[in-house]
Amino acid sequence: MAVLHLMVGLPCSGKTTKAKKLEKEHNALLLTPGALRLKPYGNEDDHVLKNGAVESIMWDHASRVLSLGVDVILDFGFWTKKEREMLRARARDLGVDFKIHYMDVPVNELYKRLEKRNKTAANQEFIIAKEKMDSYVSAFEPPDQEELAGKT
Repeated sequence: MAVLHLMVGLPCSGKTTKAKKLEKEHNALLLTPGALRLKPYGNEDDHVLKNGAVESIMWDHASRVLSLGVDVILDFGFWTKKEREMLRARARDLGVDFKIHYMDVPVNELYKRLEKRNKTAANQEFIIAKEKMDSYVSAFEPPDQEELAGKT
């Protein structure tokens, strides 16, 4: 049975690095929206407005691939419990398994990584201002043990 893998965590938590390992381990399709947003839109502040459209298109592909029996890894961050519950329900509707990979990194470490990332940003990484990261940290709803165990 195919598995829908969600990479959950804030920027600089190691989601994409872990997702690339999972991609090889599970022979899965990895969908990371960063590159698709950067190519047409650049490093714009309003990229969040375009984020929903990119992720929606990626979900269309993901659901088709899952229905073919292939694992899919969505490397979107999934900051809210509501988002994660929605994807869990979609997986259930497709008849596939569901797994959360939570990248639990202390906030002070995230800021260290952010500083390094912003200095060496590659083609698939957004430069994120510290103030923007502050708002991300405030908005993030970490999954609890029940959610991680699949009991919600």
